[in-house]
Amino acid sequence: MALRIALIMLFAGFMAGCVSTGHVDPLKTDEGRDQARDAYIQLGLGYVRQGAASRAKTPLRKALEIDPRSADAHAALALVFQTEMENELADKHYREALSDRRDARILNNYGSFLFEQGRYQDAMERFRQASEDNMYSERARVFQNMGMTALKLGQREQAETYFNRALRLDGRQPGALLELAELAYESGQYVPAKRYYDSFSALSEQNARSLLLGIRLAGIHGNRDSAASLALQLKRLYPGSPEYKQFLSEQR
Repeated sequence: MALRIALIMLFAGFMAGCVSTGHVDPLKTDEGRDQARDAYIQLGLGYVRQGAASRAKTPLRKALEIDPRSADAHAALALVFQTEMENELADKHYREALSDRRDARILNNYGSFLFEQGRYQDAMERFRQASEDNMYSERARVFQNMGMTALKLGQREQAETYFNRALRLDGRQPGALLELAELAYESGQYVPAKRYYDSFSALSEQNARSLLLGIRLAGIHGNRDSAASLALQLKRLYPGSPEYKQFLSEQR
């Protein structure tokens, strides 16, 4: 209901603004068509944010009827089809969006889609292109994504570089902190591993993987109470997880 009211107000403002200029049909002016296109895109994105991706198709289709090359409309449709696991259509609309405008946000979203598909080399290329935009507000997240992709490609040293780059841009990146904690632990660097892990814990809820790492680090640093508390959480929250099975095997 709130979304519907907001969009009624948006369209009302669009119509009022155009009528005030003396035009009877706002869609016959470039400015009016741009405003209508953007209003339809915002309506579509509103549905996506509400988890009603299928309802986003109608306004996004209308946006493309007004402007068939709209990068924002194609990018929004790509998100819709990605949500619906219509991967070929998602890929098509991401490409359509980028054919009109090289946009860091779209490149990052496309890279994330490719990562989900296991197309890690292609994903890395899109992330690399997104990272070139020094003004992109989510650039830290791009470098974090590059680190995750580098790990999938077996490039551990490069991954560490990317994660550190992400943290230099924004120290509140829990994904990068957890990965650096894991990398340090696996390299036997237990002091920095604990530092990264503690920073991660201050920013994010625990998951099965972080709990197992926390148990291991607590054991190494002789903190039995912390190890026992984390083990209890792992058992209670993730009893069927591979991490809990690994924990049990390490206790034998």
